[in-house]
Amino acid sequence: MEITTAGLNDIPELILLINGAYRGEGAKKGWTTEADLLDGTRTNVEMLEKLMGDVNGVLLKCVDDHKRIIGCVNLQKHGARLYLGMLTVSPELQGGGVGKKMLLAAVDYAKSHGCSAIYMTVISVRHELIAWYERHGYVKTGAKKPFPVGPAFGIQKQPLEMIVMEKVVS
Repeated sequence: MEITTAGLNDIPELILLINGAYRGEGAKKGWTTEADLLDGTRTNVEMLEKLMGDVNGVLLKCVDDHKRIIGCVNLQKHGARLYLGMLTVSPELQGGGVGKKMLLAAVDYAKSHGCSAIYMTVISVRHELIAWYERHGYVKTGAKKPFPVGPAFGIQKQPLEMIVMEKVVS
């Protein structure tokens, strides 16, 4: 496994990976699916181009021995903090350590860019995922945010809100 910066030429494969891991029937093969909470797509070409074009961020990809993208994570620097989003692992490979390697890469990135903490938002009803992040050193801050509205974020099947989690980087 190798973790590197994703490029524009990776977008088609990233879209398949991200949408396949978060939404639809294929996502139900993994334990991190949002398919029971949201319909629609998780990302698109325009969203990924915008993320990749942001000078304060990076989209990291994890490739297997055959150079197939099996994971990714979006990292955006906000002052002394790093936002972690869109952590994705192929549903067939979840539970095999790819997500943990992506979290470690995020810590390395945070340290190399002078960040003292990494934060994220997680859908509040995703208890298993929240517990997984807690096992990796993230804590609930007590802050909550409304779930973003609009087709770019998916169609809610129930009312949703986000919680903020954070990890101090030392």
